[in-house]
Amino acid sequence: MADLLTNLKNSISLLPGFSLTNLLEVVIIAVIVYEILLLIKNTRAWTLLKGIFAILIFALVAAILHLDTILWILERISTIAVIAILVIFQPELRKALEQLGNQKIVNSILPLNNDTTVGNYMTRNTVEQLVKATFEMAKQKTGALMVIEQNESLADVEHTGIEIDGLISSGLLINIFEKNTPLHDGAVVLRGNKVAAATCYLPLSDNLNISKELGTRHRAALGISETTDSFTIIVSEETGRVTVASKGKLTRMQDAESLRTALLSLLEKDETRRIGKWWIGRLKGENK
Repeated sequence: MADLLTNLKNSISLLPGFSLTNLLEVVIIAVIVYEILLLIKNTRAWTLLKGIFAILIFALVAAILHLDTILWILERISTIAVIAILVIFQPELRKALEQLGNQKIVNSILPLNNDTTVGNYMTRNTVEQLVKATFEMAKQKTGALMVIEQNESLADVEHTGIEIDGLISSGLLINIFEKNTPLHDGAVVLRGNKVAAATCYLPLSDNLNISKELGTRHRAALGISETTDSFTIIVSEETGRVTVASKGKLTRMQDAESLRTALLSLLEKDETRRIGKWWIGRLKGENK
């Protein structure tokens, strides 16, 4: 028994030292791996990742059985495989970097955003015009897709469409989405109290959990909400239902009041942000 304890102590003494720094590294790596798995769980990358795990298990078996020829082949194609993985996972990597850049902690450390929404805030009258247009189109089953810009610029999306720069009104929005008109296809970008652009293209979501009953409009609205902090209103052409997309989620609006409440909550955030920017500007002026 004494010999067994001695051998156990000797074995433990051969292990590398473990400090608080090592523990911190383990926690950080665990969190990163968990976030990566969570990010790709509901995407096509999850299936590809399972395929990579299968290849790694195959390589491990080949190493245990000393299958030298197979190991030689795997070693030769490993460099190409890394490049192939980067190409295959390009959409997921881009999405991850965009989400990282959108985090508040990053924005506070690196305040380098090209904020095109400074001074452009939606008024209560604009909210009423937007609600009126939405449910008028819902009543007529006119398909619509309206993206409201928040903190993050939608300039890239705006450039895919036709510049409008017109004051938001129910009549203008209804005319834009009227069937068989030049501007009805695609999305409109709303910035403050103006329609910035129409016929814009939005990135489609690759979320596999989206109901098959939902069409391209809903998938596009969900896609832009996954990559930006925008707030998107969708009117279904088939059912006339009104849905909003925000933070990667779709929410059904039962009536005009529910949509008005959601838009007024955005207005309150705008007012809070406006006060915050006023104070920052004042402090900067005092420092000078």
